[in-house]
Amino acid sequence: MDTSQVSHEILEKEIQFYINLDDVEKELFRKDMVWFLTQIRIIGVGLEPSVLDRHLVAASGIIPIFRFPEWQHYELDEVLLFEDAINFEFETGAHDSQILGMVGTGKMARKMALSRRALNDGFSNKTDKHNTALHEFIHLVDIADGRMDGLPQILMDKQYALPWLKMIREKIVKIKTDQSDIDPYGATNLAEFFAVSGEYFFERPDLLKIKHPELYDMMDQMFRGKIGV
Repeated sequence: MDTSQVSHEILEKEIQFYINLDDVEKELFRKDMVWFLTQIRIIGVGLEPSVLDRHLVAASGIIPIFRFPEWQHYELDEVLLFEDAINFEFETGAHDSQILGMVGTGKMARKMALSRRALNDGFSNKTDKHNTALHEFIHLVDIADGRMDGLPQILMDKQYALPWLKMIREKIVKIKTDQSDIDPYGATNLAEFFAVSGEYFFERPDLLKIKHPELYDMMDQMFRGKIGV
């Protein structure tokens, strides 16, 4: 597989992150897409993933790690794509089918489950600060050091952990007291705050910079690989 099999046209139409890159960076992004699509299987469950589906999944995986050329792999073998939300038994259409994306351990080790509807919604709505696929890949960045705890060691040196934790806790208090536009799900725990904030950062960096400048600066430094430099 080579970059000719990655559609520049699809990326230009669907992926704002890609649109904002210069020509050299776009070529690098497409090469990273080839790496992803060669290494990680995208498997439809009750459906056949379309070319667009595959591009959106791969782009979701590349965006958080794009500024880290030394990145070798996610702890991920396959992405299971379902038509809609699932439950913990991987059933769609059940009364408790509410999961749009999932990664984890046990039976989910080295696997990701995604709703195709949520995958497409995440890129079609460019103003809502939500992107399920990005959320799950940000969890995988977090867990790259062995723990999903909102402290991604691959993105920050240890001396930055305490200021980051202090900021998170302050932000969670504001979420819980309805004084924040950050998704309330981010108040669940540190890991979910990191993933929700990452969605916000990649989906609406302009708004995050205005509403939460200190959070924007920290996320910008982390995802650009500048912390500790």
